[in-house]
Amino acid sequence: MKLIPARFLRSLHVPTLFDHTFHLEPLTATVLSPPHNTTLKTLVYKYETRATQGNRTITAQTLAHMESPNQETETKMEEKEAIKITNEFRSEFLEMLRKRRTTQVPLTVEIAKPAADSWYQISPPSIDEEIMKSCPKKDIENFKDLLQEENLYLNIEEGDQGKLPVLILSLKENDKEIKRPTVVFLHSTNKYKEFLRPLLEAYASRGYIAISVDSRYHGERAKSATTYRDALISAWKTGDTMPFIYDTVWDLIKLADYLTQREDIDPSRIGITGISLGGMHAWFAGAADTRYAVVAPLIGVQGFRWAIDNDRWHERVDSIKPVFEVARDDLGKSAIDKDVVEKVWDRIAPGLASQFDSPYSIPSIAPRPLLILNGAEDPRCPLVGLENLRLKVSQIYAEFQCSENFKFIAEPEIGHQITKFQVKELSDWFDKFLKPQQVEPKL
Repeated sequence: MKLIPARFLRSLHVPTLFDHTFHLEPLTATVLSPPHNTTLKTLVYKYETRATQGNRTITAQTLAHMESPNQETETKMEEKEAIKITNEFRSEFLEMLRKRRTTQVPLTVEIAKPAADSWYQISPPSIDEEIMKSCPKKDIENFKDLLQEENLYLNIEEGDQGKLPVLILSLKENDKEIKRPTVVFLHSTNKYKEFLRPLLEAYASRGYIAISVDSRYHGERAKSATTYRDALISAWKTGDTMPFIYDTVWDLIKLADYLTQREDIDPSRIGITGISLGGMHAWFAGAADTRYAVVAPLIGVQGFRWAIDNDRWHERVDSIKPVFEVARDDLGKSAIDKDVVEKVWDRIAPGLASQFDSPYSIPSIAPRPLLILNGAEDPRCPLVGLENLRLKVSQIYAEFQCSENFKFIAEPEIGHQITKFQVKELSDWFDKFLKPQQVEPKL
């Protein structure tokens, strides 16, 4: 089987996103920064993305060219069909994301200060933090002095959720010409970007640019302890927003616009991962945006349709139960049942339990490297509900002749919980495909 290094994926995948959903246009960066800060003032954005009416598709010949630049190769009918299905999914999904957007504004960057803890953000020490600290980390003398932190806001659209808070950690470097691999980390429900700092520091020590963001209605984007819950209920009532998964996926597409134009980032070596809700964000962002070259969701991939059909939806529903309780009352029901569950998903995340569910969205990540890490006993992501998905995705990667680019791990006797094993597997996966070069810290 052939292993497709991430450095070769850009020629196939970046044009896929742009050619069939967007048009490239010149874009001049607007950077809002204090007078003393010069770190990002020199960044220049070359392109912005604009939706087009065209529905052009990537051709199988592109894949053949990637495999052998000087020769034409035959492409199997299965590959052509997989490419066609991928293009159709991505076009439909991106069109859905655009339907509930507030007014878009030019992408601008604002220098921010480190986020101050709010009472509703502060979490007591948890096992997750200790597990994240187990991530492989290079032993560097004076690491804290060499660690560079950036806090930014990306202005994406109008409204109080239109500003994306971004935390970036990396090592200071002597050679400013080096473009480094990047990994985006996404937090779970009711957490925030700073919670993932142990992972960011570990990856930064190994030569990555490590990034986390606050998802919608979390962290700096939350005004109270109930902001996320209130947004979900409002989405059910009005249908104006998509706070469960989709709105943050839109943010991640815009984040990719920014990352691919940074002078210190290799745009062909950007990975994305997340935990639980963050794993769902990573899954859908990876499916929607091919600029994420390596995708690795943790305890997030599940079958929403399967759960409804097999009466295994309770644990997932309980994670955001207030919106289902409101829907139950609005629908005149005495209890939350599968009808309530289906109606809520259709309202707050259209297609989540149908055409955008994992069996139809996950395959769009192929042939890019994909690692799915779940617990074998996870009630929110029942393993039996993912067996058909695993077989389907395995077949698609085989059709692309790169089976080694897909790995599905269900850790025995583990529920909805990250583990040291998962953290190590995740680290090895990114190192395998993104291959950070040796960083020479600035002395």
